[in-house]
Amino acid sequence: MRVAVIGAGVVGLSTSVALLRRGVDVVCYEAGAPMGERSAGDTRIFRLAHLFPDMVELAARSRSLFSGWRERAGTTLVEPVGTVVSGAGAGRWADAMAAAGAPHELVEPGSPRLRLPSPTFAGPALLDPSGGVIRVDRIRAFLVEAIGDHLRSARVEAVEQTPSAVRVRSGPESDTFDTVVLCAGAGTPGLAAGTGLDVPAALEHHLRVSFPIRPGAPEPLQCWITEEADGVLGTYQHLAAAGTWAVGGDVAGELVHWANGRPAAEQASVRALTAYAAEHLPFVEPRPVATVYCTHNPDLGDGLQFVRQGRVLALHGENLMKFAPLLGDLLAQAAVDGSTPPDAGPNATTR
Repeated sequence: MRVAVIGAGVVGLSTSVALLRRGVDVVCYEAGAPMGERSAGDTRIFRLAHLFPDMVELAARSRSLFSGWRERAGTTLVEPVGTVVSGAGAGRWADAMAAAGAPHELVEPGSPRLRLPSPTFAGPALLDPSGGVIRVDRIRAFLVEAIGDHLRSARVEAVEQTPSAVRVRSGPESDTFDTVVLCAGAGTPGLAAGTGLDVPAALEHHLRVSFPIRPGAPEPLQCWITEEADGVLGTYQHLAAAGTWAVGGDVAGELVHWANGRPAAEQASVRALTAYAAEHLPFVEPRPVATVYCTHNPDLGDGLQFVRQGRVLALHGENLMKFAPLLGDLLAQAAVDGSTPPDAGPNATTR
């Protein structure tokens, strides 16, 4: 069996490695650097905490699979510092955690259980002790080594189904496969449309900014997800490179609209996130020292959606890094047996 995986982000690499472990002949296509766009950066947040019990359960399964990756990689891939979700909606997250049987605790600002870059914030706070910092840099090195020479540096221009196979065209070259898995990030909708699949295509610019951590901050700082404050519609925050704190946020849509262009959106995001840090994060110096840019679909939330048309299978969703080993297994198995994994999260009942 031959399978093409389009896209070498973390999901594409995970799927390719899972297929190789099943003895499948795999080619993973990538036009740029592996994990260079939506999987970019050195760290991300892992969390069991979600608003939907099925997502909590899937995150728990993924956390277990990360342990298997850790043994094969020979290094820690998720640093267990914990994750905190704060704000008036924290109770809803706690309800989903309880329904899934996941360990959690609701606390108020000032609790000794908290280690955040600010001692004051709008409470309550959900403590997810299974959460932590995903070491993206280590995962990238592990997956790239595991896939070896099955990674093909080429931009895929079209995916075309024939009665007996799927043709993948990249420049003047083409190759045929039994199955194609599309996980090409922003490139997925265009490639999917050529096969009869409808995948959400909206895009906006997104930026994560890192700031120096001031001396005296609690150690180790927990990952933190907050609600709206001062023009930032919500933030996610975590340790980045040594001594720096990454802050990403849902900046007002008109500032990061796709038509505005990347430079203007980046400048607006840096201003908004720096102002947020200056106002709300006393243990952080509001001086940007690094940024990570990616594209983002504003119409997708915390959820997983799988679609299939014949021999072509596609995935779309946001915040997928924490599900990487699980998604790799699910997509690999579906590629082998012709199935479609069930959706999860807010769209789980729409199929």
